[in-house]
Amino acid sequence: MIDIHSHVVWGLDDGASSVEDSLIMLRTAAEDGITDIVATPHSNAQYRFQPGLLHGRMEELAAHSKGKPVIHHGCEFQVTSDNIGQLLDAPFTYTIDAGPYLLLEFSGFHIGKHTESILRQLLDAGIVPIVAHPERNPILLRDLDRLASWIELGCLAQVTALSITGGFGSPPRSAAFRLLDRGLVHVVATDAHDPQHRPPVLSGAYNAIRARFDDESADLLFTDNPHGIIHGRPLPGGKLVVAGQPKKRWWPF
Repeated sequence: MIDIHSHVVWGLDDGASSVEDSLIMLRTAAEDGITDIVATPHSNAQYRFQPGLLHGRMEELAAHSKGKPVIHHGCEFQVTSDNIGQLLDAPFTYTIDAGPYLLLEFSGFHIGKHTESILRQLLDAGIVPIVAHPERNPILLRDLDRLASWIELGCLAQVTALSITGGFGSPPRSAAFRLLDRGLVHVVATDAHDPQHRPPVLSGAYNAIRARFDDESADLLFTDNPHGIIHGRPLPGGKLVVAGQPKKRWWPF
């Protein structure tokens, strides 16, 4: 399995707080069957993205962990109308391994009316936005058709493993499966922040997807699509058609 969203590198944001925590998280990921993990520290009003420091600490962690899992660089960029120019001036500073894929976070309080224009600008520049954890964004969940329209434009969507397994409570779990059933999820990632409460673990969510859909769908979300993302390969756009129909409904409505 491959994890495209984590805060595993210490001291850059609200993720790992020490090198020891980072190493515990990497060991946890490797033991869970994660072969590759993308470090995606925040870039927002609270945290300044520091690519040089990120790369230096990634090298230090790789030396200590012997490359298991392999660490890739990225960023969780909170896009606004104010910083789109900064992003377009140097997009590959923020993308996953300087490829075409960019993890985007949206505010849970306001998503501007110019967002669609921003997404089109990114796509026209060859950057494929991956919408981070929409199942935890109350604005997007009130208007799933808006998220669907972004996906029709060419964006991808990433749901959090802990949402699927219920670690964030019933509402995000229910929302995650609503998105999955509508074909609005292309990848599942950990969004890991620490060793205890939000560790880099994918296996529980993988098994839940296997139980609800089938092995092929689980492999697509946890291995095949993430593999394409870290290697910069094109993925099919639009809504994702899973291989099998849901076997049962196990969320409350």
